[in-house]
Amino acid sequence: MGGLLGLGLGVQATPAEQVYTLGTITVSAPTPALGALDSGQVASVLTSETLRRFDRDTLGEALDLLSGVSITTNSRNEQTLDVRGFDARQVPIFIDGIPVSVPYDGYLDLGRFTTTDLSAIQVAKGFSAMAYGANTLGGAINLVSRRPERALEGDLSIGLAADHTRTGTLNLGTNQGQWYLQFGASWRDSDGFPLSDDFQPTATEDGGRRDNSDQRDAHLSLKLGWTPRGDDEYAISYYRQHATKGQPPSTDARSARYWRWPYWDKEGVYVLSRTALGEHERLRLRLYLDDYDNAVDAYTDASYTTRKTAGRGSLGPSGRSIYDDRVFGGSITLESTRLDHHQLQLALHHKHERHHADDTIERTEAFEDALDSIALEDSITLGPRLRLALGLAHHRMRPLRVDKVSDPVALPEAQSATDAQAGLFWSLDPAGDDLLYATVARKSRFPTLKDRYSLRLDTAIPNPDLRTEHALNYELGYRGSPRPGLELEAALFASSITDLIQRVDDVEPDRYQMQNVGEVQVFGLELGAEADLGARWQLGAHLTLIDRDNRSDPDRRLTGVPSHKLTAHARFIPAERWETLLYLRHEGARWSSDSERLDAFTTLDLKLAVHPASAVTLAAGVRNLADSDYAPSDGYPAAGRTWFVEANYRF
Repeated sequence: MGGLLGLGLGVQATPAEQVYTLGTITVSAPTPALGALDSGQVASVLTSETLRRFDRDTLGEALDLLSGVSITTNSRNEQTLDVRGFDARQVPIFIDGIPVSVPYDGYLDLGRFTTTDLSAIQVAKGFSAMAYGANTLGGAINLVSRRPERALEGDLSIGLAADHTRTGTLNLGTNQGQWYLQFGASWRDSDGFPLSDDFQPTATEDGGRRDNSDQRDAHLSLKLGWTPRGDDEYAISYYRQHATKGQPPSTDARSARYWRWPYWDKEGVYVLSRTALGEHERLRLRLYLDDYDNAVDAYTDASYTTRKTAGRGSLGPSGRSIYDDRVFGGSITLESTRLDHHQLQLALHHKHERHHADDTIERTEAFEDALDSIALEDSITLGPRLRLALGLAHHRMRPLRVDKVSDPVALPEAQSATDAQAGLFWSLDPAGDDLLYATVARKSRFPTLKDRYSLRLDTAIPNPDLRTEHALNYELGYRGSPRPGLELEAALFASSITDLIQRVDDVEPDRYQMQNVGEVQVFGLELGAEADLGARWQLGAHLTLIDRDNRSDPDRRLTGVPSHKLTAHARFIPAERWETLLYLRHEGARWSSDSERLDAFTTLDLKLAVHPASAVTLAAGVRNLADSDYAPSDGYPAAGRTWFVEANYRF
């Protein structure tokens, strides 16, 4: 299997692109090759080859290739996502199986995470491995880092794009038998992005280059590994991200914020190991320490010269808010194949989350939580082509500290949740290229620190007693290759979500509160196909249909998710060293609020690439070729027509 089923699902890696097996998450004990997912798990996989072909340099751009995933923009103008109606807090992101979401609110700005040093992205929807730990209400996304296979390998790229955007990446790796070293660095500097010529100016945006949309990003990764014998492997990784960015104000003057981020940084150290304990058992260990530091400055107007130090929406007496957040923890997993026809995993997790904030004059808040999990999974072989995957997990969240200067809050009680899931997988052919599956998963999510304690810029009432959200996820699907050169996928899915945390207005005059009042039903369909038409043409398409019903409050709209999404691409190879790629994306209408409905939109991208030598690629392209004027989130229009050129050398 390959190509569009996940735009890379099942594609076997080249020697330079082997998946870092310490970083993979599976339901069953054997470690699968890249994309050759074991029948105990079904997930979409984006390979590094796919990311390069479609020029998806950031995590948000990459995930937008997938069915069931929609990328939106929040009020901080950050890229965030929905997966089958679940938001980024409910579908957490991992790097090599290690959680990386910001501890305070559970979100990440997907535009800050680059893909240049990844070997693959795994996306599990609804039914996901218990080995991820807590809070996988709607699934999990795992970023798998590179692992070198040869004595010397790497790639170098440089690029230019509209509005003085400059990019550069470098990846170097060496494998010396019993040890390996992988280095990655990327850099992006942009003055902003242009709006469509059809954009209608407003009081807070005059068109042309989007106001305050500049950004600068630098990313560094380093991994050292030791493979002393057999399947044993030990690795330590270091990650460093630094960003400065503007935040374009909403085009609606009533909700415009004039903010800038002088820094948005992440730094982490990860230790991973895999050790054989005899013939039948294997021990995996993951330890991690992540620091998240950022600052935001609020200004009175679009001149960005005078800080806003008072009034509703201010960030404190200095006009600056500083976050100093830290996450540390680890997991230990014992895998066993001692029992015939069983592949067992027992996993223990501990995670400590700390959030500190100040306004440069005084410490305004400090919160800490501890999360513990125990999970058991069993992949049972029922026959030559039939497998049953079972999972059970128990999670506990213990609030450890709540300090607030403005409005003191008592330390809430601990909460616990139990998750369970089952999946039946039937291979229709001996090779396993055709798979039928049915899964059911009961998952949970604890409320974040922000959910419980935030004043939301003095517009909300904290609710430290928020309870855990729960979801029951069902899926029935098929993925296969009924004949050479043709790949198909289909999935029917449904979710029943209870105790959903939703905003309740006017709890006090002009103040709202987050409460467990939501009951939502989700139904959807995903279809995908890809076909090779001779040696020169490849065509593919994905369709997602989704319907969400707010059972608890039918008059309140469920926002942010389009009613349908269609993507299609055509790849044409006119000559041996030439390639063209046409990519179409259409998203249906979506509600931005109870009264604001955003129109459907369609974009078209075109790319031309030439390979003057086997190791060299030169490419040029245009994104949003028709210069469509659209906004995936109300008040935050997307870029109009833009161009890019790039050069890549691989060795």
